[in-house]
Amino acid sequence: MDAETRKRDLRKSMPLWASTPSISVITSKSPSSRSYDLIVVGAGISGALVAEALADGKRSILVIDRRKPVTGSTMASTAMIQHEIDTPLADLSRLIGPNAAARAWRRSVAAVRALGEKVAELDLSCGYREKATLYLSGEEAGARKLEAEARARRSAGLEVDYLGGADVASRFGIARAAGLVSHASASCNPAQLTAGLLRAARTRGIEIVEGVEITDLAEFGERVALATNQGSLLEAGHVVFCTGYEFLESVRHKSHSIASTWAIATPKATQALPDWLADMLVWEAADPYLYFRMTRDGRLIAGGEDEDDPEAFQSPAKLKSKTKRIAAKISALLGVSLPEPEFTWSAGFGVTPTGLPYIDRVPGMRHAYAVMGFGGNGITFSQIASEIVRAEIEGGSDPDSGLFRFPV
Repeated sequence: MDAETRKRDLRKSMPLWASTPSISVITSKSPSSRSYDLIVVGAGISGALVAEALADGKRSILVIDRRKPVTGSTMASTAMIQHEIDTPLADLSRLIGPNAAARAWRRSVAAVRALGEKVAELDLSCGYREKATLYLSGEEAGARKLEAEARARRSAGLEVDYLGGADVASRFGIARAAGLVSHASASCNPAQLTAGLLRAARTRGIEIVEGVEITDLAEFGERVALATNQGSLLEAGHVVFCTGYEFLESVRHKSHSIASTWAIATPKATQALPDWLADMLVWEAADPYLYFRMTRDGRLIAGGEDEDDPEAFQSPAKLKSKTKRIAAKISALLGVSLPEPEFTWSAGFGVTPTGLPYIDRVPGMRHAYAVMGFGGNGITFSQIASEIVRAEIEGGSDPDSGLFRFPV
């Protein structure tokens, strides 16, 4: 992350992933050259996916971050790799039109599948597992709205099962008016995934530098020049800013904001959890909504209690009260008694009006790109970003790139 972006403390307390092995990456303290084919700014999940997608052993690629790789907002992810976008398909259709909305949802499904194939191809050890999702009715959408959502998804060619309240109760032991069950989602350890991608790209020649900030940029003809806090000047044929929730100031827009969220992880082998949860991601139609899943070693990971406040997650008092409320909501919903969380954390996350990310050229520049605003689908949208940016840099075009442009 760099000084051209709005700096933020991206998380508070200690996420579960910070305690897991195999999340370190070999780095340098300064670039070995001043000229590269590609510079990727940001060594989180977005930067890792972009770098890996373009690392062909021929391009000279530098990944640069003012932090250690993996330690930014990626570390705070709950890693519910959903194909379901935060904005329901029926609602998104009203915002951007039914055809565009259907394309966005289908692309999200394809991205999760592509990510799973990449993990398998690279043999990454990150606990990746395919999951189904259970979307529960709530205060924002009752049974009728979920039925309409199911129809919209089917019309878009997406598989989904609508469950009435009796079916939700019999299958999951949850008292809600309705639910939707769909597939093509997944979960993983996001820190191990990011580190694994960076290590894979490093075997193909990329260079990773930590502790260096970008303080300015300008485009001259076919090259982009970047000034660093070390007093040096870098240049590249293309630059991709994968700075997540730290806005690139040149593309700052009133429609892109930061909200706060909180999360918990219970101890391993939490006995109270139902068996079906091993195969499901769960979220609800509420504002703020609750979301949760189970890890392979039997932990419950849950999050929610979001606030439209970019600073709220930094409050120790709110960390305590919000995580306590998350645990209480889970206990009430599942009818279980949970142990004290072993890990609690909070973070900021990007929000856009449509729930879709921005993946586009920096305004006024032809060879600089920005990837930002990921909402609750960070890893899924990061995969899409890597596909779009790769196509653009290689001289082609992605058929869905128009869905993710910066607002005019």
